[in-house]
Order: sequence, then C-alpha cells, then structure tokens
Amino acid sequence: MKALGLLRRGFEHGVHPAHHKQQTADLPIQRVPFGRDYVMPLGQHLGVPARPVVEKGQRVERGQLIAEPGGFVSTALHSPVTGIVKDVGNHRGVDGRFAPAIAIEADAFATQAIDAGATVDWQSMSLDEFITAVQMAGIVGMGGAAFPAHVKLSVPDGVRIRHLLVNGAECEPYLTTDHRLMLERPEALLEGAEIMRQKLGAEETVIGVEMNKPDAIDVLRRHITPGAPVRIVPLKVKYPQGAEKMMIKSVFGKEVPAGQLPRDVGVNVNNVGTIVAIADYFARGMPLIERVVTVAGPGVTYPANLVVPLGTPVRDVVKFCGGLRPGSREIIMGGPMMGRPIASLDVPVLKGCSGVLVFTEKETARQKEYPCISCGRCLEACPYFLNPSRLARLSRSRMFDEMKALNVFDCVECGSCTFACPSNIPIVQLIRTAKDDLMHRRESDA
Repeated sequence: MKALGLLRRGFEHGVHPAHHKQQTADLPIQRVPFGRDYVMPLGQHLGVPARPVVEKGQRVERGQLIAEPGGFVSTALHSPVTGIVKDVGNHRGVDGRFAPAIAIEADAFATQAIDAGATVDWQSMSLDEFITAVQMAGIVGMGGAAFPAHVKLSVPDGVRIRHLLVNGAECEPYLTTDHRLMLERPEALLEGAEIMRQKLGAEETVIGVEMNKPDAIDVLRRHITPGAPVRIVPLKVKYPQGAEKMMIKSVFGKEVPAGQLPRDVGVNVNNVGTIVAIADYFARGMPLIERVVTVAGPGVTYPANLVVPLGTPVRDVVKFCGGLRPGSREIIMGGPMMGRPIASLDVPVLKGCSGVLVFTEKETARQKEYPCISCGRCLEACPYFLNPSRLARLSRSRMFDEMKALNVFDCVECGSCTFACPSNIPIVQLIRTAKDDLMHRRESDA
C-alpha cells in the first residue's frame, strides 16, 4: 500500500508535452573525437566567474587547473585537452555576448589520456574539506542550471539532511543523457550517491525516475546491494517533474515553501549527471572536463548521445552527427522547454549543456499571437501557483519592479505557461526578460 501511495502522489499542475525521446533513448553513449580548438568561458556556472591561473602561450595538460573559483559561489575550471593556451580574453558566448574565456589549441600528437586511477580519499576528509574538493573539481548541477554543487553541501548549523534525492526524471523532451547514464553507468551513479550520502549524513538515498524509463529503473534496482540505504521511486510522467520542489513533493509529499530551499525540509537534490561526476572525481581522479550531451531534433542527420569535452564548438558536435539537414533553422542548447537558442555554431559546449537540439522551420515558425482571453490555462499549468498572464502583461509594460511583489523570482522559467497558452503568447520569454533586467540591475547596484 505504501508503494501505491507513492505512485499516486505527485505535484499539482504541470503539462504533458510529447516526449520525443525515441530518437536517442536506445542509442549507447559514444565519444566525440578530439578536435583542435576549445574555449572555456570563465562564467559557465551560476555565481562569480572563475579567475584564470594560466597565461597565453602556456602548455596545459588535460585535467589541469586553468581557473580558480572567484568566490564561494563559483567553481574551478580545468583544461579539457592537452595543448597550448592560445588566448585569455573575451570570446563570444552562447547568448551572443562576449565574455572572458580561455582558448586552448589541442596538441594533435597528445594521447589526451588522463590518469583514471588517481583516487581522492574522501573518507578521511571533513565536510569542509569535502566541500572545497568538490568546488576545486569544478562540479556543478548537470541538469542545466549549472549551480555549483559544493554550495548545496554547505548546510547551516541546525539543519539536518535526512534524504539525498537523486533526480533521474529527465522530463525535458528529446533529452536522454541521464537515461543513458543510468543504463550504462549504474555502478558510478550508486558509488557517487553513497559518497554524497555519507558526507551529508543522510539516512537514505532516493532515486526518482519517471516511469517512461522502465529499463533504467530495472537496471538500478538490480545493482543496489541488498540492505543498502537506497531506494528507487518511479514517478508519474509529467513536466516539470524534474524541478527540485516538484520532485520533493512527488517523492516525499513535502511542500518547500516559497523563498526556502530543499535543505529546509531535510532534502538534498542532485542530478544524475552531477552524482556521476562526483564518482568520476573521487573514485577516478577526473575533474569535470567533459559531459554527456544528447544531439537530437528533426534537423540533425544522425541523432546521438555523446561524451563531449567541455569547450568543444557546437559546430564540431553537429559535424560528427552528420551535419545539419536541409531546412534546419535553429539550434537550442538544452531542452526545448527551458533551453535557449545559440548565437553561433562556434559557441562552446558548457558544463550545463545537456542537449544540442536542431529544429527546422516547421518547429520554429512563429505562430500568430492573439490577445489573452483570460482562460486561466497558464495558471492551471504553473506548478508554482504564480499568475503568468499578469506577469507577462507587466513585463510588456516594462513594469519590472511591480513584478517582484508577485514573486517573479519564484518562476523557474519551465515554460509550462507558454506551452499551455492557446493565444500563443510567449509568456515565459516575457518573464525571462523581466528577470534578466532585475538581476542585471541588482548586480550593478552591488
């Protein structure tokens, strides 16, 4: 009866977009060949950009530290290849703007091997030492937000983490990176989860997986050691099931109040990719220098799940997949609901890049927008119980400050409102514009 109760439990609202995962769900992970040029932006994580510790002309080895954290909410960067630093300066980013980055030219004759046997003794570390190690390994949230992983480990006095929740929902359409990691690297996932659980002092590890991945659920269950404090919770297929607060509601039936964090209800949430990165560093000595990326969409010739060195130009990734099909019009970095279009094929793959999706004119054609009919569908879709239509109207009027009183920063930009709107109003884009303006002004005033 308890299991049935868990299956019935879920979060309110949300939407049901088509999955579109059949392109890559059954494709094993393969590795992209090393190219020549790599660009590592210093700000490819949330928080303060990293500070370079290398200079132009310097030779670097794969996995070598090239930038140190710029503050506590910041992470280190490591060279994705053995080669020569070609530049430390401004380079074009995903959004089209120029930002500080380190450009590296790979050594064509290097093996690009890394010492995979250099374990890091996490068991003898204090929690503070472990937090510093995670920060210096450059590990961030791999689901797309790129929030520094070590910050989540910093628990205030008096707060106890009872559950480590591993997010295996992967509710965004098209993306299958976490799915393939659960199928192909279950040992690493469980190893990384146990490291995190022990350092957090949590009672158990819970892995939440949407029920459209029954093979992943089966594989993980078969790899769990009998008696281990780990359990798998199958989740209803609904978007945005992978949002932290939604998953906590679905798994534990707990509501995380507005303005509070998962730790305030005794839960620490991490993405599957993040947990595997923890295992790769502490069990194999490899910092975050590469990640799995799903390349899919109607506009790509050969869809794939790929291990891609960070800093690799999207152009090289797409070329490996056979190039663009005729009629390709837009490339999204991330998923179709929360991802953003890239400014150029030459922008690099970042730590938070879970997908490179190529769409044709058919999928990207702008539908005619009609006036809001006050149908309330965006309110019914919003899992955070906001009023998206009102926020959109205020954004159009550039009344950004008034939006703060309506809890605009509680919006995670999941896109459910835009998906549900029958008038084709770009609600989430309008809200995103307002949040960007407010955050830039906050940074300028700081």
